[in-house]
Amino acid sequence: MEFAPVELVVRCYAKKDQGKWQAFCLDLCLAAQADTFEAAKLKLEDMIGSYVYDAVAGEDREHASYLLSRKAPLIYRLKYYTYVALKRIGALQDHARRAFLEVIPLAPPLKHA
Repeated sequence: MEFAPVELVVRCYAKKDQGKWQAFCLDLCLAAQADTFEAAKLKLEDMIGSYVYDAVAGEDREHASYLLSRKAPLIYRLKYYTYVALKRIGALQDHARRAFLEVIPLAPPLKHA
């Protein structure tokens, strides 16, 4: 008996560049920018939620397989794994780079406005 996944875990990272925070989702090739880490992360979370909704239950559901497997270019994936490695060995001390995971339900509630 096979079970379908009920959530999607996506790899993300954020970095501060010229006074702005940029947040990237590697697994869906999305990005957001804001003045603070929290604001950039929240914008990215909203983008991910809308994107997944459209792919799973919205107008783009016929393309869900492609949309949910769209990876970021290699350079962004390398940055993510560099940040993860530096964090694990305790060398990510500058507070201007962060790696994190986002968990998204694959049966999202109503699309947010």
